Amino acid sequence: MQKISLYDMDRTITVRGTYTPFLFHMVFARAPWRLIFLPLLPFGFIAYGFKLLSRGQLKTFNQRMLLGSAPKLAKLQPHIERFADKVLSSNRHRKAIDQIEIDRADGRKLVLVTASYELYAEAIARRLGFDHLVGTLLEVDEQGRVLPVIIGENCYDDAKIGRIEQLFAKQGWQRANSHVRAYSDHVSDQAMLEFADEAIATTPTPKLRRLAGQRGWQIVDWR
Repeated sequence: MQKISLYDMDRTITVRGTYTPFLFHMVFARAPWRLIFLPLLPFGFIAYGFKLLSRGQLKTFNQRMLLGSAPKLAKLQPHIERFADKVLSSNRHRKAIDQIEIDRADGRKLVLVTASYELYAEAIARRLGFDHLVGTLLEVDEQGRVLPVIIGENCYDDAKIGRIEQLFAKQGWQRANSHVRAYSDHVSDQAMLEFADEAIATTPTPKLRRLAGQRGWQIVDWR
């Protein structure tokens, strides 16, 4: 029996989201002049509100404005590492870190499953000792430039299940011979929680708290 733990990242392991803080960290570290594009960001959110942009397209729009169209990954990496250090020093639930260690000691395979970009989530996953990362993938061209283009789907909501199933196939894990535990704070991860044998709502939003109560899922508060 393979034991696997699936962890959402933003507001499950972290206290706050990481996507916008990541972009601003990179702006101030690399190119403060890009703050001139701030007045354009609300137009992206308006377009998203009117369903003219998808969630993924909104993310890449903001990325283009604040990170640039094609920065070199090698030049971004030192700043990414510092951002990961910052997240784990000031934006994490201590009880989440403790639970990760408990699951590791129990021999569970640890999988970080996040809508955040793998571009920076990898550094966070590495520091926490995760075995695998499933996140939103960005295109990196032959010159090593990070493009504002998502490969496949934004790893959010039901899209997480397809990526989890791909990981299972790649690792040779059989779902019928696995015990899966899943942790999330948000109802957008309903499909991932339903996929699990043991679903845990962590410091949940009101909607997830209600759903967890209806489904009999465990509820924990990691604040």
